[in-house]
This record gives sequence, C-alpha cells and structure tokens, in this order.
Amino acid sequence: MRGNIWIYIAVMALVSFAIRTLPMTLIRKPINNRFIRSFLYYVPYVTLSLMTFPAIIEATGSPISGAAALAVGVVLACLGAKLLPVAVASTLVALVLELILGAAK
Repeated sequence: MRGNIWIYIAVMALVSFAIRTLPMTLIRKPINNRFIRSFLYYVPYVTLSLMTFPAIIEATGSPISGAAALAVGVVLACLGAKLLPVAVASTLVALVLELILGAAK
C-alpha cells in the first residue's frame, strides 16, 4: 500500500494537468454559442457558492443561526447594502441567535 502512493500522486497530477490543458488544445476557435458562453460565465459563481453556503450554515453552533444569518445577508445585499453593513448584520444575527439558542438549552 505504501509504495502505491507515488502512483496515486502521478495519476492525480496527470488528471489535474489534463483538465487544465485539454480545453486549450481542443478549443482553438472563439466560442460563439450563447448558451455555452453563459454557462461558462456562471461556473465560477456556482463553484464559489457551493463551497461557501454549507460552510456558512455549519460555522455556527446551530444550523438555525447560520441559516438566519445567511438569509439576513442575502436580503440586505439584494436591497443594495454594502459589504460592511451586510457582514455586521449577519454576524449580529448569528451571535444573538446563538446566545438565545444557547440559553434555551
């Protein structure tokens, strides 16, 4: 088992390299398809949200306070609030709910 670790590392390196180089070598013309361009435009946002949202919910002691802080942040951001007020409000909501839920136990 110990000797196979180098094989695993080599396979991971090849797969990672192939994922990065194949699109550059296979697609040489500009992409004109509107659907594919739109899809590729949103891939970074979707990836970031898929990594961030579960961490927001699980970062607090209770998923309820994390979800409430997320909801407050989304509402304030949609209403046009800037980053600092959104962060402060979300943090305060999470803190207050943690204190309330912690006192209820």
